[in-house]
Amino acid sequence: MKTSRLEAFSDGVLAIIITIMVLELDTPEGHDFESLWRTTGHGLLTYLLSFVYVGIYWSNHHHMFQLADRVTGGVLWANLSLLFVLSLFPFTTSWMEESDFAHTPVVVYGLNLMGAAVAYFVLQQTIIRGQGVDSRLRRAIGRDLKGRISPPLYLTGILCAQFVDPHGRAGVVIALACYVAGALMWVVPDRRIDRAVRELGSPD
Repeated sequence: MKTSRLEAFSDGVLAIIITIMVLELDTPEGHDFESLWRTTGHGLLTYLLSFVYVGIYWSNHHHMFQLADRVTGGVLWANLSLLFVLSLFPFTTSWMEESDFAHTPVVVYGLNLMGAAVAYFVLQQTIIRGQGVDSRLRRAIGRDLKGRISPPLYLTGILCAQFVDPHGRAGVVIALACYVAGALMWVVPDRRIDRAVRELGSPD
């Protein structure tokens, strides 16, 4: 099976996820910036963070499949697992915003980020195993430093939100800083796949 159908389906699901998230934003009752911030301020910020993460996964997913020449049953199920975890973002984003960043919703949001990172790693490794010892994708990703840093960063945020200053806000602030740092790290363009496609060529 070629990758085009899987990519088209994944693109559609991710577009729906983003649409659902933006529909969760409340419309201000007033017509000034104060009303916008009071009604939608936190929602816009959490939406922006989740939008960036979904965009990161869409971009990386697209680049990864530039070096995949076929889709196996394992790849199909690994891809569905990734889409399932990403489809939870509208719920975890909305809960975190509506709770005014309470400890448990911030922890659950971090678990969502962790789950997405694990699901993406599983998909990546499933493709690599299918390609064998001469895997083009393995050669492209190299040491995958960003992929190694992300889970500990999310775990730090989860633990801080749960155990640091449980009756105050310090742990939540540290957790959110970890989540934002993870997004900023991945927003920086990663040229590994592009370079590999230029050097190795894209599969037919």
